[in-house]
Amino acid sequence: MWRIAVDSQVLDANSSYAYLLWCRDFAETSVVAEVDSRVAGFVTGYLRPQAPDTLFIWQVAVDQAFRGRGIAVSMLDNIVEAVGAQDVSVLETTVSPDNEASLAMFAALARSRGAEMSRHTLFEPQDFPDGHESEDLYRIAPLHSGANDRKDHR
Repeated sequence: MWRIAVDSQVLDANSSYAYLLWCRDFAETSVVAEVDSRVAGFVTGYLRPQAPDTLFIWQVAVDQAFRGRGIAVSMLDNIVEAVGAQDVSVLETTVSPDNEASLAMFAALARSRGAEMSRHTLFEPQDFPDGHESEDLYRIAPLHSGANDRKDHR
């Protein structure tokens, strides 16, 4: 996971230790995809403590060699299905304004779930001490609307 994050040159790479802890403590809301015994991608997420019906997706990454195969949306679908039994009805994520690939991926997830996707400013550049660009909050809800009627695209 750490290698894929670093190699992406887009994600804020956490320490390798942070990814190990994430896998231990947030395994129910995260997933690692393997293709031919190689790690092809990962999604890290968590349930928001102040809003337990909300799944926050922290990072989504697919190794360069495996991009364009729908792995990212499949991983997200996998997590949404896993948390569905816990009455999770909202997915939140932050995306920088120039990340068109992530925006398209989350829009595809919203469409496949029959959900609405809304955008709000969450963090402005001045909120970050290190010159980070703004991060917009995207909310996809309701997650379960239309989930049983959709076709499986995997």
